[in-house]
Amino acid sequence: MDRLTLVAPCLFGLERLIKEELTDLGCEVLGAQDGRVRFAGTLETVVMTNLWLRCAERVQLELAQFEAPTFDALFEGVKAVDWPAFATADSAIVVTGSSVRSALSSLPACQRIVKKAIVDKLGAAHGLTRLPETGPALQVQFFLLKDRASILLDTSGAPLHKRGYRLESGLAPLRETLAAALVRLCRYRGGQAFADPLCGSGTLAIEAAMRATRTAPGLRRAFLFEQYGFLPKGLLVQARERARAELRPAEADILACDIDPAMRTLTLQNARRAGVDHCMTVAEAPLSAFAPAAARGTLICNPPYGERMSELRACEALYREMGQVFDRLPGWDYGILTSHEEFERHFGRPADKKRKLYNGMIRCDFYQYYKHVRQAQAPRP
Repeated sequence: MDRLTLVAPCLFGLERLIKEELTDLGCEVLGAQDGRVRFAGTLETVVMTNLWLRCAERVQLELAQFEAPTFDALFEGVKAVDWPAFATADSAIVVTGSSVRSALSSLPACQRIVKKAIVDKLGAAHGLTRLPETGPALQVQFFLLKDRASILLDTSGAPLHKRGYRLESGLAPLRETLAAALVRLCRYRGGQAFADPLCGSGTLAIEAAMRATRTAPGLRRAFLFEQYGFLPKGLLVQARERARAELRPAEADILACDIDPAMRTLTLQNARRAGVDHCMTVAEAPLSAFAPAAARGTLICNPPYGERMSELRACEALYREMGQVFDRLPGWDYGILTSHEEFERHFGRPADKKRKLYNGMIRCDFYQYYKHVRQAQAPRP
């Protein structure tokens, strides 16, 4: 297994950020398509990317790609994979998949074919007519696109957005991988102050703190690859030791505020579990009282969207208040994620940059405002 082809699935719109992350980690990027980035690496790369990727949802081994216009072609292509190199005789084989614009559109039928091919290959290798499937899970995914099949082996287990620090959340939690993406889009690296005045359970501020302190997002969680015999156990031990050696103090304050005292408590608990509470200030305060001490910094927030008509008026009033409050921060960049199509009108000015993203199944825009643009546009005395 000298050279492996790997895949990092991600939320739509984050492909470029994943490519940047992989390049920063020294990986060779092979290409990207909607929601997937392919890259090359070794077993060490599998461990490193699971530990360090902030914006990807998981890391998969791409075991094969082939044309699969028929069930016979799918069966033969899957059976051609060297399954004994990845699985044992007692592996519990779990197959999931998807089909897009392909002749083989029945997912249950494809699942049965893929599993039968794996079972036949393993059974022949071990001299068994029936596999016990009592051992660790082997999570296999097929992806059919225009009759071309990709066969993938999951290495992450729980999605990578499950860092292990958020056991509870607010009413509308922001996925950790998306929060990390917003932090990266704002080019925040920890050299200046950070704030979220509407923090909820604190995900944005915690992800900013983890980036500022170079805390590996996977440092405190387990991975499925730990159960795979083909991956030496010492690789993860060594990678975690190197990750701990990378930890550094935050250079500036990271502020998280919410009007709800329960959210303040929840943010503190989450920050402690993430190991970044020492560099965060968590306050109970209304938006109107938001006044960070730092003259310069980065502000990111995920306000309510007003998806229900009964909440729309309140959200629009909040957007107007945000425009007034943030106007008092001339030295700050800020980014705001919302699905409200009229956000800029209520906020009071157009964004300097707008990006389309998805928060789960909700199509959103990320509105970015840059301090140098606002200062250049300010009237001269």
